[in-house]
Parts: sequence; structure tokens; C-alpha cells
Amino acid sequence: MPASAKKRLEAEATRLDQVFGALSDRTRRTILERLARGPAKVSELAEPFAMSLPAVSRHLKVLEQAGLIERSVDGRVHHCTLAAAPLEDAARWVTAQRGFWESSLKSLARYMERETGGRR
Repeated sequence: MPASAKKRLEAEATRLDQVFGALSDRTRRTILERLARGPAKVSELAEPFAMSLPAVSRHLKVLEQAGLIERSVDGRVHHCTLAAAPLEDAARWVTAQRGFWESSLKSLARYMERETGGRR
């Protein structure tokens, strides 16, 4: 495999690691669910959580580094918007894995059926 292809695959794997890492936290998933309804100010995103604004900002930084949100600044007000492309990449990866496991489990079921003669 050419070095450029290896670098591209490594970059894609790193991006997926960042996306799944960001999605592993309930607070960040809740923020993404809110942003799916439309852009919001950081203060609006912080409202439902019993945490400080700096703590919410740390969550937003993780989401931003994973490419899941985009932030714009208007004076002192930070606006956040959902960026769907990384979620689509993660969904494609999950779909590909699901296909592999469904096929493997069906093969296992057929094997067990043959070996046990249909007995459970």
C-alpha cells in the first residue's frame, strides 16, 4: 500500500477515534441532540446542565476537535452549529461492522443448527 494511502487511512482512523470518544459522554451527546434542532449560543447549551460554563466549554472543545460542531464568535458570544459529516462517517463505519457481524452470526447459527440437528 502506498504511503499516501496509509496516511489517509490513519487520518480516517484517528478521526473516528475522536468522534467515538466525543460520543462516549452523555453530556456531549445531549449537546449534539440540542444542536440537531438548530444553532445555539454556548450559554443556551449550558442551561440544562448542573455544571460551570468552563466545564461545558471543555465538552464543546472535545466536540469541536472531533469536527462535530463548528463555533463562531460574535463579540463575546459564541455560537455553535452541528457539523454532521463526522457523524455520517461514524454511521457508515457502524453499518459496515454490523454487516460483518450479522453475516458471522448467521454463519454460526447455521453451523450450530447442523451440529445439533436443530436441538436447543
